[in-house]
Amino acid sequence: MTTNGMLIAISSPYRKAGLMYAKHKQYFNTDSDDTLVIQGSTRTFNKTLDENAIKAQQEADPEAGKAEWDAQFRSDLVGFLDDALIDAAVDYNRPLELPPQPGRFYKCFVDVSGGAIAGDSYTLSIVHREDGKFVVDLVRGRSGPFEPAQVTEEYAALCKEYRIGAINGDYYAAQWMVSVWRQCGMSYIKSTLPTSQIYIETLPLFTRGLVVLPNEPILLRELRLLERTPTRMGKDLVTHPRGCHDDRANSVCGALYGISNYLGYDLHSGWLSTEDNPNAEEERKARDQLYRNQLAQKIFQYSGGQLCLASILILPALRCVDAALVRMTSRSISTVAIISSSTSRRLSSRAIS
Repeated sequence: MTTNGMLIAISSPYRKAGLMYAKHKQYFNTDSDDTLVIQGSTRTFNKTLDENAIKAQQEADPEAGKAEWDAQFRSDLVGFLDDALIDAAVDYNRPLELPPQPGRFYKCFVDVSGGAIAGDSYTLSIVHREDGKFVVDLVRGRSGPFEPAQVTEEYAALCKEYRIGAINGDYYAAQWMVSVWRQCGMSYIKSTLPTSQIYIETLPLFTRGLVVLPNEPILLRELRLLERTPTRMGKDLVTHPRGCHDDRANSVCGALYGISNYLGYDLHSGWLSTEDNPNAEEERKARDQLYRNQLAQKIFQYSGGQLCLASILILPALRCVDAALVRMTSRSISTVAIISSSTSRRLSSRAIS
């Protein structure tokens, strides 16, 4: 450790954001008493490298080549979420995690991981809607090494505290992870959208100020680092920078998309209403009926075909249902219980063996 020592920072340019870009913009080509910024290509500082090898890599990826070999900041990368949008969404006065509340409907999304050292984290996020906003109640993540089945058991127990009976998860999750959640008595439903599309679909929630985030440092960092790039297919790709992770960001945005989609929020025009959309009520009923059908099919599937679907009791007002608690055996379901917060009644249906 030195006193009044010199700090030297060396890096290849990347996105036009962050500390390196800010220092370059402020001090490059300017006179400063305490800061000197030097910018030069690989050819300038190291003439021993093979010129043909440099040209080959630049031709393979021109934009990356400009940064790696010519020391130019990339023009094809932009931040997905402005810092101002993220800062506006953070509630600095709340606890890091909010406990479950009676009568409140929760949604959960997980980004699963195999538990390898230095690999992705196994993350979980739980959200709810309150006063017109989508509140992230908690974000948890486990870094490797760990045993995936053990972490799944912990997460399943946590979800049951929030009366969550079905888990939405990553589009690319392996089939074995579905089985692990099933062993914990939970349904694992793969997302129909890849991670990049989930990010794009949830952007309107941030721009309209409808998201409430905890002050969770890793989550906020991942959100700030997300990059949006155009592709040759004409669609934008949103992902994390090379060497970084977005596990918490993925689980949070997945949960936000899940609950907004389930509650009928049109991410492109706003809340559906009978005044703005004459078919809104019919569309809501269709969504509810589809959910009931999918739930019945899942229960029938997990029962090994031993459960009579006609014996399942489904509440007509499914939006009031907090959870569907299903106790399963290896061959059949012993009890199907649906708890309604509006009536506080427990309805059960015995399996027909």
